[in-house]
This record gives sequence, C-alpha cells and structure tokens, in this order.
Amino acid sequence: MSVSRRFAVAPMMDWTDRHCRFFHRQMTRRALLYTEMVVADAAIHGHRERLLGFSAVEHALALQLGGSDPVKLGEAARIGVDFGYREINLNVGCPSDRVQSGTFGACLMKTPELVATCVAAMKSAVDISVTVKCRIGVDDQDPEVALDTLAHGVIDAGADALWVHARKAWLQGLSPKENRDIPPLDYNRVYRLKAGFQNHFIGINGGIETLDEALGHLDRVDGVMLGRAAYHNPGLLIDADQRLFGDVREPIDIATLIDTMCDYADRHIASGGRLSHVTRHMIGLFQGMPGARRWRQILSTEATRADADSGVIRKAFAEVGENAAEAA
Repeated sequence: MSVSRRFAVAPMMDWTDRHCRFFHRQMTRRALLYTEMVVADAAIHGHRERLLGFSAVEHALALQLGGSDPVKLGEAARIGVDFGYREINLNVGCPSDRVQSGTFGACLMKTPELVATCVAAMKSAVDISVTVKCRIGVDDQDPEVALDTLAHGVIDAGADALWVHARKAWLQGLSPKENRDIPPLDYNRVYRLKAGFQNHFIGINGGIETLDEALGHLDRVDGVMLGRAAYHNPGLLIDADQRLFGDVREPIDIATLIDTMCDYADRHIASGGRLSHVTRHMIGLFQGMPGARRWRQILSTEATRADADSGVIRKAFAEVGENAAEAA
C-alpha cells in the first residue's frame, strides 16, 4: 500500500522520535511520517544509528535536515539515503534559539537564494525526493513577497514539494512555543501560493486540529500536515486512512494495538531502554473517553519507574479497555 504526502505527521523536535513514529504507524498505513530535525553536522559527525536509525515498520519515512551549508546538506542527504529514508526535507521554518544561533531554520526565509542553492545541492546528491518546509515569512517580511520568492527559488532548484506552516515566525520577541500560537494563521496565503503553482505540490501545516479540517484544506492544496493535534490526540490517526484516502479495511482493534505496543516496549527495555521512552508518546491516545484520565495518570507516574515494564501499559488500558473497544 502506498504512502502519500496527501497527509503527513509533522516533524516535531523532542516528539517525533522513532518510538513515536512506530506508534503512529500502527494507526495509519498511509500517512507520511517525518523525523525530528537532524542538524546536518550531527548527521555527518554524530552517532548516526542513534540519530538516524529507525524500524522498517515506520516506512514511508522522511528525514528532516537542518543546516545552511549546501555541501554539508548534500552529504547529510546522502547519509539519509544510505539509511533508507524515502524523502529528505529541509527545515526553513523552525524559530528556536538553537537554529537562530546556527543561522538556519526560519532564518533562511531571509536568504531565499541560499535555500535554493541548498536544495540544488541536495538534489544533485540524492535520487529521492527533496522537499522544503517553511513559514509564510519572518519578522517584518511581507508574506506575499517572501513566500513567493522562496517558492520560486526552491521549485526552480528542483524541490519536489513545499510544505508551508501558515504563520509568520518572529525571530525576536517570541519563544518557539509562542511562535506556534501567537502569529495569526493565514491559510488563504497558502491557498494563493497553490493557485500560482498549479503543477507543483504545495502542502499546508499549522493549527489544523481535525480530519474534517484536513479535508477542507485538501479542496485547496495538495497535502495536509498535522503536528500537535496528531501528537496530543493520536487516536484521530485511526480514521485517517479511511477519511482521507478512502481505504476500506477492518477497524483497528485497540486491544491488538496495545499488545503491539507492549511487545515493542518490552523489546526496547530489553535493549537497555526505559518504558517511559515509549509511553510518553501514548498518553493522549484515549483523549475524551471515559477512563482517559486514569490512563494518563498511570502512564505519567508508573511508567517512569526504573523497573517499569509493559505491565504498566496493560494496567492503564484496563481502565479504558471496554470503552475503547466500543469506540473502535
């Protein structure tokens, strides 16, 4: 079954690690999943298996890179291909202090020519898709000019897709968290971009909370990317393949999902990991259902013990099991 950019789970620092992606893949076969941003220097010089390793179950999977040196980004992209990633994405949207100090991420919105050069270097280095994720602008930039300029540059350089977080980023005065909420969303700006690039993939990201909203956007753009909504309420992924792709299959059995995650957690613990590395991504699974509060409490407290194993997950699931089965 093919995986499509029509629907994606956004790259999110400290969240979309390999355990999160394994969990999400149990609920959607079709969504494109993204890694956390990996800085090009780290991919080249760091512990590659720890930074880039993943389970084959996670496919199809895209690697997001951060950086502004075309040569290093090309080398990091080649490393990503060697690991088996299906797509390489360049981060041109993150406003964190870390990326500002390295002059990449959202800072690159100010230097669209450099972004185009980086894309061209990555395209020449690999034979898989190279994509870009950006904002509509930064600081005092005019989004009409800034976004069009960036889009023309990266598409002319060979970018296979452009994902747009439909907010500006303010590099001074707002924290990364505030940059996800305070700058107003401007979906119409992304729609106008798509109208000007009819033959190129334009995807939208930012503040999208439900599959109904996603379907509305898909009338205007090529793809929808969910971030925090998919993370904090991962249960919505259970219906994504049917709602967004028209897939017909047996409903996901929640008890089987829990068994799979218990087996996965025990394998991770046996290899030296901690249960909480896995369960921290599962806390929102039963959002809005009876028993969800106890599920969250048990995973948040008991899973952090040094000797915790999958029995904690089963204990927590016992608080919601019948309700979950009925909902599924």
